[in-house]
Amino acid sequence: MKIEKIQALRGPNIWSIRRKKLIQMRLDLEEMENFPTNKIEGFRERIEKLLPSLFSHRCSEGVEGGFFHRVETGTWMGHVIEHIALEIQTLAGMEVGFGRTRETRTPGVYNVVFNYIEENAGIFAAEESVKIAEALINGEAYDINACIQKLKEIREKVRLGPSTGSIVEEAVSRKIPWIRLGTNSLVQLGYGVNQQRFQATITGKTSSIAVDIACNKELTKRMLHDAAIPVPIGDLIMDEEGLDSVVRKIGYPVVIKPLDGNHGKGSSINVNDWESAKIGLEHAQKYSKKVIVEKYITGYDFRVLVINNKMIAAARRVPAHVVGDGELNLQQLIEKENKDPRRGYGHENVLTEIEVDKDTTELLEKLNYTLETVPQKGEVVYLKSTANLSTGGTSIDVTDMVHPENITMAERISKIIGLDVCGIDIMAENLTQPLKESGGAIIEVNAAPGFRMHLAPSEGLPRNVAAPVVDMLYPPGKPFTIPIIAVTGTNGKTTTTRLISHIVKSNGYRVGFTTSDGIYIQNTMLTKGDTTGPLSAEFILKDPTVEFAVLETARGGILRSGLGFSQCDIGVLTNIEEDHLGLNDIHNLKDLTRVKRVVLDSVKKNGWSILNADNEYSMKIVNDLDSRVAIFSMNENNPHIQKFAKDGRITCIYEEGFVTIKKGDWKIRIGKAKDFPITMEGKAKFMIENVLAASLACYLYGFGIEDISNSLRTFIPSAQLTPGRLNVFKFKNFKVLIDFAHNPSGYEAIEDYLKNVEATKKIGIISGVGDRRDSDIKECGKIAGRMFDHIIIRNEKHLRGRTEDEINGLIIEGMQSSGKDVSYEIIPKEIEALKHAMGMAEEGTFITALSDVISNAIDLVQDYQTRELMEDDKIL
Repeated sequence: MKIEKIQALRGPNIWSIRRKKLIQMRLDLEEMENFPTNKIEGFRERIEKLLPSLFSHRCSEGVEGGFFHRVETGTWMGHVIEHIALEIQTLAGMEVGFGRTRETRTPGVYNVVFNYIEENAGIFAAEESVKIAEALINGEAYDINACIQKLKEIREKVRLGPSTGSIVEEAVSRKIPWIRLGTNSLVQLGYGVNQQRFQATITGKTSSIAVDIACNKELTKRMLHDAAIPVPIGDLIMDEEGLDSVVRKIGYPVVIKPLDGNHGKGSSINVNDWESAKIGLEHAQKYSKKVIVEKYITGYDFRVLVINNKMIAAARRVPAHVVGDGELNLQQLIEKENKDPRRGYGHENVLTEIEVDKDTTELLEKLNYTLETVPQKGEVVYLKSTANLSTGGTSIDVTDMVHPENITMAERISKIIGLDVCGIDIMAENLTQPLKESGGAIIEVNAAPGFRMHLAPSEGLPRNVAAPVVDMLYPPGKPFTIPIIAVTGTNGKTTTTRLISHIVKSNGYRVGFTTSDGIYIQNTMLTKGDTTGPLSAEFILKDPTVEFAVLETARGGILRSGLGFSQCDIGVLTNIEEDHLGLNDIHNLKDLTRVKRVVLDSVKKNGWSILNADNEYSMKIVNDLDSRVAIFSMNENNPHIQKFAKDGRITCIYEEGFVTIKKGDWKIRIGKAKDFPITMEGKAKFMIENVLAASLACYLYGFGIEDISNSLRTFIPSAQLTPGRLNVFKFKNFKVLIDFAHNPSGYEAIEDYLKNVEATKKIGIISGVGDRRDSDIKECGKIAGRMFDHIIIRNEKHLRGRTEDEINGLIIEGMQSSGKDVSYEIIPKEIEALKHAMGMAEEGTFITALSDVISNAIDLVQDYQTRELMEDDKIL
């Protein structure tokens, strides 16, 4: 078997709108296509022995054991690999369950699709599932435990931490979109101007001064002391002389900790003698030159969490420990404790496995214990000096037991330090009494406190501490997203996108939009090139200045990675025509419709899907969408338009020369099409279609008729504003048109426009696109033969596996079938072809260059215009 390609789909896609995170693996079974599982001796027994948990997979049988039954009766290896990939991820703590395996039109080649939690782990699962299947086929040994461990390690390396993950989960539950910024824990919630950022539990609202204060333990202690909040007595030291002075003043036991430490690193607690104190100083100074020495407060370790100056949760933290039974030694007790199903690798479970490290051995040495020591029955042996959950500690929720006076004190502390998310460490016998009565004290105040101990305590009620964070970032009434209009289709996407963007901008919004020629904010191009995929959409949605997004969304990006957004307010489908067929398993218009409709399926239920009533395949899905639907047409008498009118629904039509919104039988005219420059005085019918789509989208969003009309009147087509979209350049004796048309429907649109153009001679410069079907290339040649008097055939920049002669032969064959005797010549280079055409132009000639390299053609023509003007100036 051979993996041809693995893709990670990160947004709504052709397989699922709801399940955005899918791996799509294109797998060639090769000779295994002839061997379903029932023809492989012993396969059922081997897979059941290696992965017995596959019994829970119901498969199409709908009952437990259904997958094994399919294996017994015979299923293809692609299906088996799908289930293996799902199961090994689940066994590694990433529970997944959605999968699809479908054969392509190439016999033996399958698309194996399954969901993932972490992308890198999903890709590894795809690759490894094939290796596992091959081992099972060949009866070879396979170390499944090593595979699961590797997946866990990948997961822990790339996953969001428990605190960050909990905030993201809470946001998702509220339908707030999120984007991970980089590979760490920096996350953006929401889009554009309404975004909020956070990292771990530090938010964009967190004061940097407050973080500095919290990180300076001595300053924190002084500020709290000055505010009459109990803190341990002690001082800041830098050497043994200072250590001796403080110990003499406050007496043993003491705590020694680095000034700038965190997570308990470098700390020594309950130090009772000079030798231990010196060791503690040396340990602390590995993390900070300045060290705090303070009185050790007896009692329990508590953490109080305050968010937005309100106490949210409290927990008692217990360091990692074991309880002796009089029989097992410490090593055996640790191993027994780690078998607790609540404990896992890293952050996968409520508790973390206990590891023996330097801190553990030092604590045991103080007790004169080793790992071979057998503690007495009931004896508690602490294995860590701090109670962090990440080192195996446990937590007990005590939120409901905190005395009101302690709650008030905690909330005061958060304001004194200035933290919006504040973790307060308290040492006390309990929190049910005020600290001044229990003798407790504030040990530390933490910026970016961990949430795990509250989210999943080992005892007591779990607390949703992420919810108050999201409440703080997005209080009631505050928007978290920006309006998104997504435009897809075969032809007209870019112009429709630009028209909508212009109308939006003219109505006071700062608009960001993506097109096939670049990414723009307002009218400033920030990135050049084809930017119609998900990364470009994300570029716009990440920009904190953008108030409104208009996103051209092409088929390539949808197939490659899915959409770059979860939902949009309005989705526009301009048309579905034959283009790019035969690529990426898209063989016909039905397949292409499946791709394009992903945009419409992502429209919010209360949003609008806009379709072309004159386009057969667009209308095939008109009754199959969850959102509200509106349609547009060049023909007022289109049956779909008439039905919508009868039902009182909204349409946009071209009637009696006007662009008109129609609501039932009522008509609201936006203006005469010929008054909108983009329509070339009403001669370019395909541009009128684009105006209909854009006008309808903007009307449905809520822009006024007059505002739309005025905006359309000020949209002046040009090489700068609409490059490659019906750009006409006037010379003294001839004209040149440059357009991006590259498929039969695009050619037909140009043909329709040229019928209204008066010229003594029409010259066409065309090429065949290498990755199109033979029939498409011939059809383009046939249309060109009808609309031009003379044709110059040039070569496409990317032949995509074909030869120049092969492509040119198909074009000529098409031209000769046009029924018109048209002359032609072949000039391979586009620039030379353009120069030649302009050189042979006579009075009244109209040259049309249908170009794939728009910028090069436009630059050349503009250069010729400049030369002509300079020559005229010399004459004058």
